[in-house]
Amino acid sequence: MTTAALFILLFGCMLLGTPIALALGLSSIATILMFSDDSLASIALKLFEAVSEHYTLLAIPFFILSSSFLSTGGVARRIIRFALSIVGHVHGGIAMASVVACMIFAAVSGSSPATVAAIGTIVIAGMVRAGYPESFAAGVIANAGTLGILIPPSIVMLVYAAATEVSAARMFMAGFLPGLMMGLLLMIAIYIVARIRKIPCQPWAGFREVFISGFSATGGLMLIIIVLGSIYGGVASPTEAAAVSAVYAFMVAIWGYRDVGPLKNTPWRTEKEGVASMVARNTYLIALSVPRCFTNKEVQKVVLDASKVSIMLLFIIANAMLFAHVLTTERIPHTIASLILDWGLTAWMFLVVVNILLLIAGNFMEPSAILLIMAPILFPIALELGIDPIHLGIIMVVNMEIGMLTPPVGLNLFVTAGITGNSIGWVIKAALPWLCILLFFLVCITYIPQISLFLPELIDKIKGY
Repeated sequence: MTTAALFILLFGCMLLGTPIALALGLSSIATILMFSDDSLASIALKLFEAVSEHYTLLAIPFFILSSSFLSTGGVARRIIRFALSIVGHVHGGIAMASVVACMIFAAVSGSSPATVAAIGTIVIAGMVRAGYPESFAAGVIANAGTLGILIPPSIVMLVYAAATEVSAARMFMAGFLPGLMMGLLLMIAIYIVARIRKIPCQPWAGFREVFISGFSATGGLMLIIIVLGSIYGGVASPTEAAAVSAVYAFMVAIWGYRDVGPLKNTPWRTEKEGVASMVARNTYLIALSVPRCFTNKEVQKVVLDASKVSIMLLFIIANAMLFAHVLTTERIPHTIASLILDWGLTAWMFLVVVNILLLIAGNFMEPSAILLIMAPILFPIALELGIDPIHLGIIMVVNMEIGMLTPPVGLNLFVTAGITGNSIGWVIKAALPWLCILLFFLVCITYIPQISLFLPELIDKIKGY
């Protein structure tokens, strides 16, 4: 009775058009008041505990702030230039460079829509000017942007880690190899299509351009080393690394690249200026700009936008945690687990069911909410069937990637539509052929667990020695 009431209320609110966070919260509160002995005061306590007790979730606002500074600044443009210098001369090279740029930007942002917005705004128009069909360019970027939640650091992985209490660092390690594999699959498909359609390629830029563009992109590339190196090396936790990344992104965007803030467009070096005078002048400018950073309208806008996204996401998470609490106290996951085990499902059959459920849910709900609702249900069943929780986590993340491309809630579709100025229907048609690659990739990830587990197990062995 309780289970039926909980899910009827949830889906009823969603059908009425209630935002997912409110639907989760209202259905949970109504179920507690009608069927539980908990008081109304305990609901407020659970909402507070949902975020405050999970130290890992504190990393989310920091990664969002870091992503906002890097998206606003010229990091994306410099990363694209570097990627073009590497693969731009190959057939379909600009599209392949876009995938490489998405992979790199994913490793500094942790967000799929941010990756599409930052990279797509620049490269879609560039591909069209170079002779690529606009639908081809939009489809590639919409799909490559999903790497933002697979390649670490990933906000969605942090949510899964908080929901299941597995190691966020191990989740990050597990996502690295699948992220590279998916990017490689997309680039192979791009190369084949480009050869068939005879899409033009750029001339080889030369090693000098590779070196110069690589040096120019160092500010963004260093963030990958700082964040992932500190986590994998055991120097910092994901939350500590996220805080460092926010400070670093602030410094790079304002004082390094100078694309935002009080020193915007101020050159590092003027003509005929010596090294000593350059250092002295820039030291003075940076020192003078420190107090002005906090009153600068551009900086304030970046922080405000990041705060809005963080509050929205944490509000969804808090309500989803309350929903998960109701599921747990009513022993709903245990009941479902017993039913599935009584059916005699094997591990591979269970994973088929998991993928179907998640693909359906991805059409209607935001990834963080899906993970916080489904993870407590699926996690105990997976353990009973001998499925590694890290492997299950990567499967869920890949399903969330596909959910980013399926209507009516596919965030990447809306971002791509905004960039191109075309309708959602047009973007869906453009993304559909590339979505088949993601579905093939999902099958590989589901039934070849070592793709996900190889790197965590290898690092565990190294640490063991």
